[in-house]
Amino acid sequence: MLIIPAIDIKDGKCVRLTRGDFSQEKIYLDNPRDMAIIWRKQNAKMLHIVDLDAALTGEMVNFEKIREIVEELDIPVQVGGGIRTADAVKRYLDIGVGRVVIGSAAVTDPNLVAEVLKSYRPSQIVVGIDAENGIPKIKGWTESSGMKDFELALRMKEMGVERIVYTDISKDGMLQGIGYESTRKFAEKARMKVTASGGVTNVGDLVKLDSLKHLGVDSVIIGKAFYECNFPCQKLWYNYEPGICIDHDFSTARKRNKPGNDD
Repeated sequence: MLIIPAIDIKDGKCVRLTRGDFSQEKIYLDNPRDMAIIWRKQNAKMLHIVDLDAALTGEMVNFEKIREIVEELDIPVQVGGGIRTADAVKRYLDIGVGRVVIGSAAVTDPNLVAEVLKSYRPSQIVVGIDAENGIPKIKGWTESSGMKDFELALRMKEMGVERIVYTDISKDGMLQGIGYESTRKFAEKARMKVTASGGVTNVGDLVKLDSLKHLGVDSVIIGKAFYECNFPCQKLWYNYEPGICIDHDFSTARKRNKPGNDD
């Protein structure tokens, strides 16, 4: 299972929220690029970045911050948050982003998904479904979509979408365990490639998710558990390089800021 560290950007800083609540924000680093360097030195194979400001406003507020990360790293970067136009998709892909995650627009403007799939491969266009009690929420998790999570997935599947990033909002940032049952039920009904997200707390959660591979759950995004050092970080990676966790001396990371060819 592919493990993908998450970087959420708000006001230009690397932060984590609790259940998507903007009033429960914790800042980890002032520069998200520095955080990306740390995860790459941990031998991460991919990064997941969310522009939280864009999720609320629909404006690409942190575009330049994301560009810096993409230019710095030698691994694929997946970006979501406020991507609601074909131009936004193009701008991200043009700077080298590997995948864009369309969330709210999949509900409010599904034709956008159909439109961009005419120009880009399904591997470049994925849909994010952030659900609470099985109901997708949109616009920074501030509004309900009024449909079931699997219903939205099946609509996207008909358009040619192959992968869903699925988040159980009730678990996100809580460090109380992955939403295993919600993810399982969703994957059973959607029958698509699924990247799980929200609530991963320890290795036990990864073992549980691994049992869902036959349903298409092949990857997982991890946020707060990494930032709070709930894992012996380097041991998660194949051929890992001993060195840095977020609570270690950050100056070490800055001195070795260029990722090597350690895949």
